[in-house]
Amino acid sequence: MKAKSFSINPYNQKMKKNKWTKTKFTEMLAIDYPIVLGPLGGGISTVTLTTTVSNLGGLGSFGCQPYTAGEIVEHTAAIRKLTNKPFNLNLWVNDRDKQLEVFDIAAYEKLKEVFKPYTDELAIALPEMPLDLGPKYEEQVEAILETKPPVFSFMYGIPSEEILERCRRNGTKTIGTATTVDEAIALEKAGVDAVVATGFEAGGHRASFLRAAEDSLTGTFALIPMVADNISVPLIAAGGISDARGLKAALTLGADAVQIGTAFLATDQSNANKEYKQRLFSEEAKYTTLTKIFTGRLSRGIRSILTEKLKEKEHLFAPYPIQRKFMISLVSSLIKNDSSGYVPFTAGQSAPLLKYKDAEELFKSLVNETEKFS
Repeated sequence: MKAKSFSINPYNQKMKKNKWTKTKFTEMLAIDYPIVLGPLGGGISTVTLTTTVSNLGGLGSFGCQPYTAGEIVEHTAAIRKLTNKPFNLNLWVNDRDKQLEVFDIAAYEKLKEVFKPYTDELAIALPEMPLDLGPKYEEQVEAILETKPPVFSFMYGIPSEEILERCRRNGTKTIGTATTVDEAIALEKAGVDAVVATGFEAGGHRASFLRAAEDSLTGTFALIPMVADNISVPLIAAGGISDARGLKAALTLGADAVQIGTAFLATDQSNANKEYKQRLFSEEAKYTTLTKIFTGRLSRGIRSILTEKLKEKEHLFAPYPIQRKFMISLVSSLIKNDSSGYVPFTAGQSAPLLKYKDAEELFKSLVNETEKFS
């Protein structure tokens, strides 16, 4: 393996006007700009947002994690109706926590007791233990292979050698997600076509798979040059990037593209609800925290009454996906009760920099401002 040094990267070193658009990543996919839409999870991705980014010359992404195989096929067909440009479908490889094996109704009752003081205060009923834990990766990935998207990205691990080989035969490029240098090296050794290196500033989940997420908290602008020095496939920087300054900085440090989630999540084209988007543009967005309250897995979001009050009780949270199912139901009740101050919303540390509520305006600002820097 030939190490890639950011200090001599022929694409990223000079940064002349328009030169920043020519990277190993844009050449691999034949796209115009090294800008990737983060694959928003939890049903927040939309066909409109995905295709908007792809049609503007970036790589649009669609988070497939909550959907059945049939729904993935339907969403892919809808995407193809609106764009003939490359797009990306994303899945979680590890979609069931091992602790599920020992999590029983007694443990669920303890979880309810943690939240009961707050739901009693608000006169909100606590959800019962979910019986349907949602679709499984093994079924979802078959839909990916059936629909043959231009790009398949994944997190929380590495698909089997067989799956990666079937993707190659289908002409599907693969992108793995790393939170450490060791994970990036493991992904390249497995034969992926590109790696997303995501720093701890990123909103949403810490997609660590070699070590615990709590032990994999390197910042984006420390992680990128280290990963760049150790892999040769295209490198995509993620975490805390929301404007042209972050884009340029990432490219200068050795990235071949950037992945942006929170800034696009805040736009009208995403499926985030009104309360969520209002919070992203509020003063509260300055204060984020790492928490397991969303799904039982470590993720970053805007502080709320519940994240702060329950910090010492996270060991009682349910494993994924039970905690996620529990919170989906609870959050819905909180919003209906006009108690959104209790609701935790995922967001990255760059949320205070958000300016745009339209995805096309955001994308064009990234391009125009980066060209001014170049």
